[in-house]
Amino acid sequence: MLNKKIAILILLSFFLIGCRTSPILEVTDAPINTASGKTPSLSLVTNEIIEAGIHLGWQMKKVTPGQIIGTLNLRKHMVKVDIAYSRTGYSIKYKDSNNMNYDGTNIHANYNNWVQNLNNAIATQVFNATN
Repeated sequence: MLNKKIAILILLSFFLIGCRTSPILEVTDAPINTASGKTPSLSLVTNEIIEAGIHLGWQMKKVTPGQIIGTLNLRKHMVKVDIAYSRTGYSIKYKDSNNMNYDGTNIHANYNNWVQNLNNAIATQVFNATN
């Protein structure tokens, strides 16, 4: 009987660890830096943000000049972010999600990892781009 209770506690703890939430990560006014030191064109920034997302499995949709909606579908999870950008910077903000335990402030911790990976990919992609 004791072994059964221990097994249930272990399974419950794995479940709770898998459902952990964290305060939502938003990237605000990240600078656009290029290897050349030149300010890139808006179309180059657009293309590089889209490429960065696509390489990570995001679906990237240009809404207007200076705005892209990125959607990531993994297993039964979906997240959507709004990427506002200019020639000199960008921001990544939460837009929507499914099956991510979003409560208005906190979200499944994987969301923050995915957004951080997207942020790193955008910074790298734009840095390595040439006008």
